[in-house]
Amino acid sequence: MPPLKELPTRPEPTRRSKLNRRQALSLLATGMASSLAACSKPDEHILPYVKMPESIVPGEPLKFATTLGLAGIGRGVIVTAIDGRPIKVEGNPRHPGSLGATDVFAEAAVLSLYDPDRSRTILRDGAIASREALQGALVTQLADARNRQGDGLRLLTSRTTSPTVLRQIDALLQAFPAAAWHAYEPTDDDNAREGSQLAHGRPLHAVTDLAKARVIVALDADPIGHGPDQIRNGRGFAMGRSEANSFSRLYCLESAFTLTGAKADERLALHPDAIERFAMSLAGELGAARGTGELPDRQRELLRKISADLGAHKGEAVVMVGPTMSAEVHALAHWINAQINAPVRLIEPIDRTPSGRQADTLEQLAGDLVAGRVRQLIIVGANPVYDAPADLQFGARVQRAPFRLHMGEYIDETAALATWHVPQHHPLEAWSDLRASDGTASIVQPLIRPLYGSYGVHELLAWLTGEQDASAYDLVRQTWQGAASGDFEAWWQRALHDGLIGGTIAAAVALAAPPQPPMPSGEAQDAHAGDITLVLRPDPCLWDGSFANNAWLQECPKPLTKQVWGNALALHPEDAAKLGVASGDIVTIGAGDRTLDVPVLTEPGAAAGVGTLTLGAGRHKAGAIGDGVGANAYALRSAEHRWRVPGVSVKRTGRREPILTTQNVVRTPDDVRELYPLYQLGHTPAAAASDDTPSLMPHSVGASDGHAWAMVIDTSVCIGCNACVVSCQSENNVPVVGPEQIAMGRDMHWMRVDVYDHGAATGLPLGFQPVPCMHCEHAPCEPVCPVAASVHDHEGLNAQVYNRCIGTRFCEANCPYKVRRFNFFGYADGEEYANLGADSYRGQKNPEVTVRARGVMEKCTYCVQRISAARRSAERENRALGPDDVRTACQNACPTRAISFGDLNQAEAEINRGKADPRHYALLGHLGTRPRTTYLADLRNPAPSAEGRT
Repeated sequence: MPPLKELPTRPEPTRRSKLNRRQALSLLATGMASSLAACSKPDEHILPYVKMPESIVPGEPLKFATTLGLAGIGRGVIVTAIDGRPIKVEGNPRHPGSLGATDVFAEAAVLSLYDPDRSRTILRDGAIASREALQGALVTQLADARNRQGDGLRLLTSRTTSPTVLRQIDALLQAFPAAAWHAYEPTDDDNAREGSQLAHGRPLHAVTDLAKARVIVALDADPIGHGPDQIRNGRGFAMGRSEANSFSRLYCLESAFTLTGAKADERLALHPDAIERFAMSLAGELGAARGTGELPDRQRELLRKISADLGAHKGEAVVMVGPTMSAEVHALAHWINAQINAPVRLIEPIDRTPSGRQADTLEQLAGDLVAGRVRQLIIVGANPVYDAPADLQFGARVQRAPFRLHMGEYIDETAALATWHVPQHHPLEAWSDLRASDGTASIVQPLIRPLYGSYGVHELLAWLTGEQDASAYDLVRQTWQGAASGDFEAWWQRALHDGLIGGTIAAAVALAAPPQPPMPSGEAQDAHAGDITLVLRPDPCLWDGSFANNAWLQECPKPLTKQVWGNALALHPEDAAKLGVASGDIVTIGAGDRTLDVPVLTEPGAAAGVGTLTLGAGRHKAGAIGDGVGANAYALRSAEHRWRVPGVSVKRTGRREPILTTQNVVRTPDDVRELYPLYQLGHTPAAAASDDTPSLMPHSVGASDGHAWAMVIDTSVCIGCNACVVSCQSENNVPVVGPEQIAMGRDMHWMRVDVYDHGAATGLPLGFQPVPCMHCEHAPCEPVCPVAASVHDHEGLNAQVYNRCIGTRFCEANCPYKVRRFNFFGYADGEEYANLGADSYRGQKNPEVTVRARGVMEKCTYCVQRISAARRSAERENRALGPDDVRTACQNACPTRAISFGDLNQAEAEINRGKADPRHYALLGHLGTRPRTTYLADLRNPAPSAEGRT
């Protein structure tokens, strides 16, 4: 990303034009001719429907079930399309990977569909080429490979669980016996696979049911953090906190601050080496042959609590281990979970071919490239030139293959070095299939015809086996022909309708209890003097870098730091002080002969001696949005140290760079206690008495037609994932402002998630509080508006009349919750950031929501368009609105169901159960604004101390 000063919002008026008089007159004449032409009839023939399809009603939304993948794992979604345009993604309640909710990546997929930077055509050495030319080249190369039995032919994919892709790979390897298939997923946990091999003698995949766990121990693991299983794990975590008599307890020992650590009842920040020693001591407490040396007092006290809890809750306790831990610690966790009968199902890997083939590694492919054993290299859906470990030098080695074909959605770093590039369908344009992490299969069906000249992965794999005219639709149906017990067409329609294929969940593997695995050495030291251990994490917004060109995600605040448009090295304040740096200082990180410049961000909750950096930034072939944003952490990664790089050096450069954030974490003790109440289980307050404070204002605002809309947010299960933020942005056409405007303190999100720190540096909780508009019954914004643009409607909604607003911003100044956003420029109306004004992006806009112009104030509306749609539907069916007929975008997105919305005048509505909860409170309630958006206080369940206190 260029420096902020190089991103002017408008041309400088003093800059002298380079046009002379003759050129100016020529352009004027051209412009007049263009204007006249624009008023004439279009050259193309525009034909109306002769017979309207029965399923199509102009302007009416249609919903279709499909599947979106993340790291190769499928999550079922329901996509809303209007007039053939997909505009909104929501979760499929039938699918085990989404359970009716979404995450930031699923929500943002619809914006990526309309990205004008997507690859549009086949390229040969960077020049446009035809499909016929590509297929001719493939015929020649495959004939050579066939003569050699496939020797020299290599296929590299990202991790895939698609049964059709895996079937096609099997067919390819049967046709070319000496060929090899490699798979690389930059966020994969190789240590977990090796740990299962150590424990059980074969690599198995663990599926944990957090809903059945009353005790959860996370050893540098982040099960409710961003990833393919966040929705499922988040829901399980929330279900385990729903009943006071079975309220779960979460222990977390971690080296880098995570969402799991933020929600933990007991948290301890430790160096990864110390966590490994703790794991050995825990195994010793549970009967392992030997443990390790003496632990410090605080760790010993925590060990006593955890071992007691695990022993008391056999069958309802689980130990989870993260990717920074060694394979031996993963194996140790398998042994511990077997001892306590943990709610974990072990299943066979879901990324194997039908014949049982497992993909070879990227390291093996790199070795073959160096040895000159690769003649034809086909790369599908992967970008190893950007995200491979730096010591593999994949960018240099890949060019040793004479024939290099790359298929991807973008002309990315790998495509730039390929001899042939094939544009790949977006998932919302393609037919395919995927499996959830528990093995459940579902169909990927297209919502729209391909916007550009792209192709599907199934078509490319068919070309490699000589099927030039095969269609992805037919190939996917062939895969499932044997699954239907009867009429296949009826079965197929049911699979498409439901969004999953019943009966495909993977069976649990029956195993004997594993023997105690070999213990780690336990001799590592926490840190060498002056050295830092670098912990790498997937970015909570950009993931592995594949979402770098998505503007919604670049401007989505990272949950724990609120940083946008970049990444930073998180250091404990004491480490930063020793190094003589502060937040915003640029440092050089050195790992061997590899270096990287990155700004510093101090984080009180980090472990001493540990620096944390997220992957996914620093792209240079992402597109107009993602190029040059942040630092590329892959440059410090090695094949041996993928998640934990020991002994890195950190040196000052003397330069500074502003850390762009949308807000600050609230750490002032008085503010934290007042604005974010937190209670321990069994110590919740009694139900609040009715408010009898004298007032000249009416007690409440009546609703003339019987509705009184309100929202309750349960902060005890909010995990700060930002799904609600991006869902609101997608539903309500909320614009992106770009880094320069963020630097000036401007952003347009209708919902934000405030972070309250009760003392994370000392192990105390950190909480999340989503803040939409409060829809106050006594709204301070309304009486100060000189043109009555901010008004109350008859159902209690605080409405904003856009065509009245004259931009005085009095309402914003008078709002104590600071939830109003002002269009200083036409962020969505002619002055868009970068290429966001491209015509293709207009396809994503929700036609039910006005696109706001410059000078207009905007804010959360409780998705009033959804209220209106539900009302119209009820009127057509001659019935009253039901208690669950209206669901806001943020409510639907939430993985933990922390947000409830409904009508206060319907006794059976879920909203009223929340209002009656003893934990119920109003944010800044003492101001007398009577907000309709209220909260349930956070609730934690710390273990009793040795003295019996919590």
